[in-house]
Amino acid sequence: MRIVSFAISFFLAALMWLALPGIGQAVESVRVDPATKAIDLVPMVERYRSDGDEIRISTAPGRDGIVRRIAVKARESGTRPDWIVFALTNDTDEQVDRLLVAPHFRLTGSGVIWPDLGSTRIEAITASQGIRPERDDSPDADIFLVTLDPGTTVTFVAELRSAELPQLQLWNADAYKDRVNGLTLYKGIIIGIAGLLALFLTIVFVVKGALIFPAAAALAWAVLAYACIDFGFFQRIFPITEKAEQVYRAGAEAVLAATLLVFLFAYLNLNRWHVRYSHVTAFWLVFLGALVGLAVIDPPVASGVARISIAAVAGIGFILVLHLATHGYDRAIMLVPTWLLLIAWVTAASFTVTGQLLSDLVPPALIGGLVLIVMLIGFTVMQHAFAGGAFAVGQASDTERRALALSGAGDIVFDWDVTSDKIYVSPEVEHQLGLRRGALEGAASDWLDLIHPFDKDRYRTSLDAVIEQRRGRLSQDFRLRGSSGAHHWFRLKARPVIGTDGEVIRVVGTLSDVTEAKTAEERLLHDAVHDNLTSLPNRQLFYDRLETALTFASQDDSLRPTVLVVDIDQFKTTNDAVGYAAGDSILLTLSRRLNRLLRPQDTLARVSGDEFAIILLSEREPDRIISFADMVRRAVTTPITYAEREIFLTASIGLALHDPQIAARREEVLRNSEIAMSHAKRHGGDRIEVFRPNMRSDRSDHFTMENDLRQALDRNEIRVLFKPIVRLEDRTIAGFESMLRWDHPRLGRVGPEDFMSIAEESGLIVNLGFFLLEQTARELAAWQNALEVEPPIFASVNMSSHHLLRHDLLQDVKAVIARTGVLPGSLKLEMNESLVMENPEYSAQILTRLRDLGAGLSLDDFGTGYSALSYLLRFPFDTIKIDESFVRQMADNKPVILRSIIKMAHELGMETVAEGAETESEAIELYQLGCEYAQGPVFGEPMSMLQARQLVGAAPEAA
Repeated sequence: MRIVSFAISFFLAALMWLALPGIGQAVESVRVDPATKAIDLVPMVERYRSDGDEIRISTAPGRDGIVRRIAVKARESGTRPDWIVFALTNDTDEQVDRLLVAPHFRLTGSGVIWPDLGSTRIEAITASQGIRPERDDSPDADIFLVTLDPGTTVTFVAELRSAELPQLQLWNADAYKDRVNGLTLYKGIIIGIAGLLALFLTIVFVVKGALIFPAAAALAWAVLAYACIDFGFFQRIFPITEKAEQVYRAGAEAVLAATLLVFLFAYLNLNRWHVRYSHVTAFWLVFLGALVGLAVIDPPVASGVARISIAAVAGIGFILVLHLATHGYDRAIMLVPTWLLLIAWVTAASFTVTGQLLSDLVPPALIGGLVLIVMLIGFTVMQHAFAGGAFAVGQASDTERRALALSGAGDIVFDWDVTSDKIYVSPEVEHQLGLRRGALEGAASDWLDLIHPFDKDRYRTSLDAVIEQRRGRLSQDFRLRGSSGAHHWFRLKARPVIGTDGEVIRVVGTLSDVTEAKTAEERLLHDAVHDNLTSLPNRQLFYDRLETALTFASQDDSLRPTVLVVDIDQFKTTNDAVGYAAGDSILLTLSRRLNRLLRPQDTLARVSGDEFAIILLSEREPDRIISFADMVRRAVTTPITYAEREIFLTASIGLALHDPQIAARREEVLRNSEIAMSHAKRHGGDRIEVFRPNMRSDRSDHFTMENDLRQALDRNEIRVLFKPIVRLEDRTIAGFESMLRWDHPRLGRVGPEDFMSIAEESGLIVNLGFFLLEQTARELAAWQNALEVEPPIFASVNMSSHHLLRHDLLQDVKAVIARTGVLPGSLKLEMNESLVMENPEYSAQILTRLRDLGAGLSLDDFGTGYSALSYLLRFPFDTIKIDESFVRQMADNKPVILRSIIKMAHELGMETVAEGAETESEAIELYQLGCEYAQGPVFGEPMSMLQARQLVGAAPEAA
């Protein structure tokens, strides 16, 4: 009884422990290397939001491998702070002391709109064992002394004062001290220079009373104040609160924007050019003055507006300076270099505050650059003070212009002295390749050791041709090997220089690094012929390799290529049961299994969703081929483990043996294999069938319908039906989705699922697609002419891969839109995500051009295929169609994925259309979730053109 009582008590205690807020998964520890000066902990920390003033977490496993749980309470009861958790490991035999540093303010990544102006980041830190971290006094950062005993792993839980934690580093104390001392010296020098510059310009203002001098002095004092606040000098002299520091920082930025505007106005003397300049400047200054007052109330808003104002002053000022300089205004001409430097500074500052420049040295360098700009302004002002503002416009020589252009383009100089056979290149290329200085200077033949073996002959031949022909231009790409062994692509553009004797004395040109362009080109070519999920060859590359194999087989009797088609039985059912992510994982697993069965001369390709094809060259005898096919079947039937469950699959396999007496085309060979596979699937699946000619007569395969389909358009047997799409807000007809139906003279009405695959294989899909596009556009134009509604009614047309890959698609869409006159964006082209992800680079280009032509773009069946959200951002879709499988989830009261899809689409600026709405309750719930449109049985089945016109209220007699 005591044992039972103890077990019940332990069970209840465990339940109470798990019921408390906390995290069950142990954190991963970071090894602290004594030789490492600093470790960036931001990527390693785990952040949590607690529901109360206590958090319970699982510690990182120690040396004994045991994971423990600890509870940490907030310093103030009743609060709900943010927490971070990280773990540190000391695997040495000595005690390690480190400084944990979280800076209060960090310009990098602070943002433009509502920027982070700094605050105390960490309220307190609790260690799972050992010595409690002690806080060191510092006005600039939260610094804690962390002590790690030998051979221990310590988990730290930190209570955050603010939600933001831009930086968290673990420093060696001596290294941090050296860094602080170095920066302090640098900051002192910068502040000293800025102070002397401001004082000097003030003295000049007293001596020379022109308006530009107080404007320049005011800008210098503003920069000095900004530097003092940013470097923490002001805070050390006058101890202030965090809130006051934010006010001073925002106010300094607003004053900097105002003084920069005043200097621009005063220096260019804008009031002499047009009175409107004075009005705009006065209004702008009043606004910035109000901004200084706003800094007291809301510092982040004031700082964000001030930063935008500085960028605006720099940009507008640059336009004014260039405009006045082109009209010969001396002051503007003198200000061009300084303002170019200011534009570069604003650009670098923009990259910094948006988090694109992450180095800790960038913010101090920006302050130094700002002081340098003020110094240049001071020099310019001084020239006016003592030279009367005179400026002689010099005429640059043609050689100087060429040198400036070359420097501005950033290209590398290539100069081959043919007479002495010595090449000179700019040092940049040697630095980029990691070579010693002068490694590329020497005879032209010395480069052959560094050029890629595939490029050597072209390089040698091109130089020889230029020397022999004594004319022409040299333009070629080649690869140079760096010190690490990696190759970089360079583009050489050069021309010969002819001497007085008619011989080539030099070859002069430029080298450009085109590695990124070549890498993108190779990636584009790879994506064009490979499947995006499995990286196997796609149907196009499979056809190419099959045609090559058939060509070689016609010339060599020893080659007998066999084509196998492997189709997974009931894969859609499996996909719906385990989820699409699991389905993708299954396909990846199968592709790896099948690849292991092949030899180097064989080919495995993924030709459709769950269909693989194999070109078998390694086996010749029929019985060995059948044995190989059985190995493939057993490889598929072997259970696949996913998420601690076993998934059992079967496959239908069709074979097309090579017949040397028949010269079959590649499409016919693959079709024969698919016919055999279909035959195996009709007989229950999980079997192997060898193609026999009598299989073609099986009408259920639908291959006999190809000839009828070729004549269907001419016989007017293809009909266009329209499925209504309803606006859920007011239940009005928002548009239609068009689809094809075939009224077969013998079989009756045939749905697209029965003839579209035939159309794709035979190439008739292009004609059918254009017919559907044109008929839909004509009908849409008739609706829009009869109805004046806002937003206008739209129509959607499904596109296949054959359409997307055709070069004539853009011209067809452009011609249809021009002929029918439909409103821009109302003719929507639907593509499913698996289609666009087959070749994302190419798809992004085509979709962008389609949008520019005035076509709307809709992503169909979203969530049913393999995709990458990073690519979704690049595709210019305006509508997402949600697959009906997600709508079905509402019946189980689990529309989590559906809600996430709708929210994501809205954040990307897209509208959503839900497919398969069957009941009124589903329509109401879809509207409550934020979905704009829906289609399905509850709103009507596909209808004819006349019925669609009657539904929208257009005149029936116009049909």
